[in-house]
Amino acid sequence: MEPNRGNDNNNKKPDGGERPKNSIVTALLITVVIVLLFSWLLNAVESSQYTQTRYDEFKQAMDAGQLAEVLIKSDRIVYLTKEEAAKDPSVQKACYTGLPSGNVMELANELEAMGVKVDKEIVEDNSLIMMILSYVVMIGGLFLVMNMLTKRMGSDGMMGGFGKSKAKVYMEKQTGVTFKDVAGQDEAKESLQEIIDFLHNPQKYTAIGAKLPKGALLVGSPGTGKTLLAKAVAGEANVPFFSISGSDFVEMFVGMGASRVRDLFQQAAKVAPCIIFIDEIDAVGRSRDTRYGSNSEQEQTLNQLLSEIDGFEPSKGIVCLAATNRPEILDKALLRPGRFDRRIIVDRPNLQGRLDTLKVHTRKIKLSEDVDLRKIAQATAGAVGADLANLVNEAALRAVRQGRKAVNQEDLLVSFETVIAGTEKKNTVLTDMEKRLVAYHEVGHALVAALEKHSQPVSKITIVPHTSGALGYTMQMPEEEKFLSTADELRTELRTLVGGRAAEQVVFGIQTTGAANDIQRATALARNMVTQYGMSERFGLMTTATVQNQYLDGQAYMDCSQETAAGVDQEVMRLLEEAYGDAKRILTQKRALLDEISEFLLVKETITGDELMAYVNADANQLPEPERTTEE
Repeated sequence: MEPNRGNDNNNKKPDGGERPKNSIVTALLITVVIVLLFSWLLNAVESSQYTQTRYDEFKQAMDAGQLAEVLIKSDRIVYLTKEEAAKDPSVQKACYTGLPSGNVMELANELEAMGVKVDKEIVEDNSLIMMILSYVVMIGGLFLVMNMLTKRMGSDGMMGGFGKSKAKVYMEKQTGVTFKDVAGQDEAKESLQEIIDFLHNPQKYTAIGAKLPKGALLVGSPGTGKTLLAKAVAGEANVPFFSISGSDFVEMFVGMGASRVRDLFQQAAKVAPCIIFIDEIDAVGRSRDTRYGSNSEQEQTLNQLLSEIDGFEPSKGIVCLAATNRPEILDKALLRPGRFDRRIIVDRPNLQGRLDTLKVHTRKIKLSEDVDLRKIAQATAGAVGADLANLVNEAALRAVRQGRKAVNQEDLLVSFETVIAGTEKKNTVLTDMEKRLVAYHEVGHALVAALEKHSQPVSKITIVPHTSGALGYTMQMPEEEKFLSTADELRTELRTLVGGRAAEQVVFGIQTTGAANDIQRATALARNMVTQYGMSERFGLMTTATVQNQYLDGQAYMDCSQETAAGVDQEVMRLLEEAYGDAKRILTQKRALLDEISEFLLVKETITGDELMAYVNADANQLPEPERTTEE
């Protein structure tokens, strides 16, 4: 379906031909204003160069023979006294006064007779005519220029296109995106499939009185594929697709955003059925309040958007889709029934979703026979579609750098590690003591994880520095997809995180800066256990923090009294001290195994999880597991 190209009836304007007249009047007014403003500025600048005096003062200087030069203009007399003329030209200060009543030519002749240098700029009888002609020529020239500009503005929209919508029209043949190109979002596609079916077969729904939702809001974290889904809907429905960002509505000029909203819906009405997609709608749909001041332009734009959504009938086949990752700040009027009342969550994909997404992104990539995409999907828990696309592209680039024509499993794994820790820093040279500290630190993490029941298996340990700033890292890979964590599992994770610092203390009796990131993560986890998960003995089921920006950073803000917040800090400290004590106890009991694995890591620099477990299992076969009691 091709978009309507407008009404070609005699090339008339939509408002009945009034725009050309308004354009001429506007050009004339602008021209007059510019000429008057220019004349006023010129007069002000010229007057500032001289000192104003009364005419009798000029006459006294003339009678006393103190005048050196006189300039007679059409509206004033500018004169320079002999005293000022004797000074340096850069510091000379001329004076001016008004014209006398009577014949100015007689005054000029009298001054010349006295030996004064007289410059008669405009003293002829036709001076007024010449002045009027000069203004007419100036106004006429400016009018022609302004008329051309206003005509161009009229063709482009208000004020040179400021009031015209910037929406781009995509057709199905242009986007080339369908639901086959979107993986890992089966629930979202199912919700949108109904909209597509309505656009194809509206009579099936209207026959029983059903109405199509006017708007649907796509909500999810950055990179989950909200814009891709919207394009896929347009591709599946084979209807025009209007795409515009919320920030395109907001201008510095009041009223421009509302004008663009009107223009957008007018364009959409001409080519209905169609889809309007507003990306980052929170830029224009932010909640209206006066706590921190108001933005009249943003509020006018939002009011116009609400009015336009209410204005069109669902039977026209106009569907509004919007995307945001900050739904909590949207205005309630925007989300009420009849507007963007359908919320479609575009969440992070699960294991099967990541696998399907990897298959989509590797369709045009040459893969070797050893590639196992399921293992990559297991390792990338929490990754969104954009992350997986970047991972596949990095693997392809690495294969080219290695001189191979196909991507293998190692390329994908190395690319995944590059996203996590960056590339290896081959020029970084650690001292022997630093290298031993890093080795014991990383083995401390891995050994605590390997000896705990509720931990994720260790897949790799390395002491090779990386560009992320890490001098080494321990990678754990989950065996299966999990959506819930128990209190025991979280406490195990705490012990694993502080295991590196515990190893430093047990072996060397010192503390290093290498545990900074571990401590940050452990503190954040312990705080969440206390404030959000209800896993604290002191506070029980009470929540003391509220999560804001769930789909962005997910940061929690304390929502309690200062006394309670101080108690939270004490409880977090208790959990960390308990986990640290348990980690030290484990490593002290397994000190020989800690030394053995660390020495092996110092030699190889990188070991796998299987090699780690070989040492752990051999030790378990030789000696029974020491009893350990942990106060939960």
